Amino acid sequence: MGRSCGCAGGKRPLIIPGDFSSAAFPLVAATIVRRSRVTLANVGLNPTRTGLLDLLLEMGGVAAQAYDLGISESAEDTEGVGEPVGELAVLHADLHAVEVAGDTVVRAIDEFPIFAVLATQAEGTTIVRDAAELRVKESDRIASVATELRKMGAKVEERPDGMAITGPVKLRGAEVECHRDHRLAMALAVAGLVADSPTIVKGAQAINDSFPGFVEAMRQLGAQIKWE
Repeated sequence: MGRSCGCAGGKRPLIIPGDFSSAAFPLVAATIVRRSRVTLANVGLNPTRTGLLDLLLEMGGVAAQAYDLGISESAEDTEGVGEPVGELAVLHADLHAVEVAGDTVVRAIDEFPIFAVLATQAEGTTIVRDAAELRVKESDRIASVATELRKMGAKVEERPDGMAITGPVKLRGAEVECHRDHRLAMALAVAGLVADSPTIVKGAQAINDSFPGFVEAMRQLGAQIKWE
């Protein structure tokens, strides 16, 4: 997912880690699609950004971390501090529900649309609290996630500062709307991978806001997904 950059003039090459928020989608897809195994290389693993990874492990997911690349160096990194970069080997797993609140919400705030998809496949009721900030993202992510996943048969209860999601549920194919929200569009596409019939995500061009290669990357992993 990351890149390296060679520089002229005697400067050191840079390791540019892959964005964890983008890695979250294949990470969850591999966890919920049976017989899956996906390895994500060069992923930025700054602990302030990896709340979803901690939640996945707490729910019983399998994500082996190999910090082979050690510390990255960015163009702004004049002190050589960098950030941790690593590889995630992800397997399908049976999951159980968790409660999410406090600091974990902060460290996973951008990943809650795809986390909600993950929670639909977990045994029990997953509770999200202290997440009112989701109301003022690209969409009202509490309302839009609840509305669209319910169209697919998910059991999602909207709450003022979060949601309650009960699973596991066999999702059904549906026509859903991303509300001009790139992360919701990708989350719904991943939900479609475990639905019983095709899912159409309306407005999916919003994906290009943050992950223009999303469809192609997922197809390379074996997902039956395409632009229309």
